[in-house]
Amino acid sequence: MEKRDNLIEKKCFALLEKAISHRATDIHLVPMRDIYEVRFKINSKLETSSTVPPQLAGRMISFYKFLSSLDISDKRKPQSGSFHKKIQADNFSFRVSTIPSVNMQESVVIRLQKHDKIVPLDNLCLEPVWEQQLRQATKERQGLVIVTGPTGSGKTTTIYSLTAHCVNELERHVITLEDPVENNHSHLLQIQVNERSGMTYAAGLKAILRHSPDVIMIGEIRDAETAKTAVAAALTGHLVLTTIHSKDPEGCFYRLMDFGITPEELRQTIVCICAQRLIKKDCGDLSAIFEIVQGDLLDLIADGIVNGERIQMPKEKKIETVMQRYDNLERKLHD
Repeated sequence: MEKRDNLIEKKCFALLEKAISHRATDIHLVPMRDIYEVRFKINSKLETSSTVPPQLAGRMISFYKFLSSLDISDKRKPQSGSFHKKIQADNFSFRVSTIPSVNMQESVVIRLQKHDKIVPLDNLCLEPVWEQQLRQATKERQGLVIVTGPTGSGKTTTIYSLTAHCVNELERHVITLEDPVENNHSHLLQIQVNERSGMTYAAGLKAILRHSPDVIMIGEIRDAETAKTAVAAALTGHLVLTTIHSKDPEGCFYRLMDFGITPEELRQTIVCICAQRLIKKDCGDLSAIFEIVQGDLLDLIADGIVNGERIQMPKEKKIETVMQRYDNLERKLHD
């Protein structure tokens, strides 16, 4: 029995090492009819790496759940957690997300992130003007700075770059509230939400506010409680950095309203919305392209939403959307 468990452990860590060597950002263990497919997400594309028998895949999934402090016996509900390990002389965080499939089989996604891997703002942005806009947004003393985009668009990388800028260049005290902590960073005081022990978003925010922060980073807004926590923190006179899934800056407003935030609260708190996508450069590296809305443009979008109509931007204020930039750059790179 011990030998078999040891074999499972070796296979699990070998899979992590293989994904890291392939520069994958995610590992997918997907149940098929009589087999599991192992897929790596590389440069935003899923590539099938290998196949695993269902019995072996089940034991591997249980081991990953054990490392992430998840309930191994429960295969009927989605679970998420994380664990950390040193691989090839580097420290990595692994965020594990499970979801039930048919026949009591689970599908698992593991997000890979290197500790203390910070991309400086000047390396993050393809154009210098975006870097200047992001720097300007972090100079604010209070309000919401929201990074938005679909899964895999680089939101987490951007939000950690902004926190590093706040600590290292603006010399501010930054505390994060995350569920779970995706990536350990030595420059941050990171708090993990743990509802079973009573550390909810609301309780975490109360504790953070007593700890004299200048900037609060809330990992991701995915429900009403988190949205209200972010807005409450911004209204108490703090700069709040956060992420949310939406198509564009206007969609970001509507998602927050779906979570119960009023248009007036949005007008009072949001100072910048940054929508982004990733694009592959000729050298093979990925770079971010942005649509950053702040100031007058933000007011125009807010006015349109309050009045129930889409505002036509004046010519002198019209901006190219992130998707237009993405399409144009893709055309240029492939012409």
